[in-house]
Amino acid sequence: MKSQSESYKAAGVDITAGYRAVELMRQHIARTHIPGVFSDIGGFGGLFELDLTGIPHPVLVAGTDGVGTKLKLAFLMDRHTTVGIDCVAMCVNDVVCCGARPLYFLDYVACGKNVPERIAEIVSGVAEGCVQAGCALTGGETAEMPGFYPENEYDLAGFCTGVVDRDSIIRHETMRPGDQIIALPSSGVHSNGFSLVRRVFDIGHCDLTRPVDALGGASLGDTLLTPTRIYVKPVLEVLKSVSVRGISHITGGGFYENIPRSIPDGLCACIDRKAIRVLPIFDLIAKEGNIPQRDMFNTFNMGVGMSLVVPEKETDTALEILRAQGEDPYVMGSIIEADEKIRIVE
Repeated sequence: MKSQSESYKAAGVDITAGYRAVELMRQHIARTHIPGVFSDIGGFGGLFELDLTGIPHPVLVAGTDGVGTKLKLAFLMDRHTTVGIDCVAMCVNDVVCCGARPLYFLDYVACGKNVPERIAEIVSGVAEGCVQAGCALTGGETAEMPGFYPENEYDLAGFCTGVVDRDSIIRHETMRPGDQIIALPSSGVHSNGFSLVRRVFDIGHCDLTRPVDALGGASLGDTLLTPTRIYVKPVLEVLKSVSVRGISHITGGGFYENIPRSIPDGLCACIDRKAIRVLPIFDLIAKEGNIPQRDMFNTFNMGVGMSLVVPEKETDTALEILRAQGEDPYVMGSIIEADEKIRIVE
């Protein structure tokens, strides 16, 4: 006998739509299966068998985050296949900053109305993010909440767990003056600062599909919805051969908030402003919003999604490995002795 409730449906919650959504997302979840996956979706918990071969002192690293108000763009453009990548990226990029390898991911979708096809589109993006990060999507939750969310809107958040050997955890205490700061380019605004972006462009009252010359002919909507870049695989590859001394995921708060988090007291990340390859979207935001450079660097990634601090003598090796992994890295500064933890110089 199938589970169903006409009374619950009359209140706005169709549990049969939830079952339909699960069936539609199975094919996407299957793409993420890696060794260790010990369960299928539908149970009360996602099971993962931990292989600790070569990890004598395992430490679990957890990360959680959401997509934020970038979702407003997805609603307006009725495009839901990429925000799941953002959700995964925000979590796994944090976890890898400790040197950890992401193992599995769980998502949470809360919506006003469960439209199975739309939920499956969202989860297809989550699955793609997991594939890019090399982790498994072992479960999640879809909550239909009529009266709390508008029918065509939803929220999306996630959680991941990674593992790293205790002796391999990135420890910024090893950082020294002269170490080089490597920039890994972002794909755009990623998933931070959208409250400001929406105000600058009056999102909701502008044409998101119109080609914009300042963006090389791309539309504002397409540019802003570009999913967050996932850096897990290239960073893990670098860690095999290079003594990385600090990693920063540049998210909300931009350079000024995130880079200092990986810098020990007494040292400073001295960033060469001219070296930074600022993407056109950030120039457009600054111009349209009349936003000072200091605020731009304190809000957005400005074209740098992640930074790595490495010993000067290992810089070329790190750059070579990153390029082999499909990245386009470059040196954007160095570590110096100073009281402040970040300094951007012209």
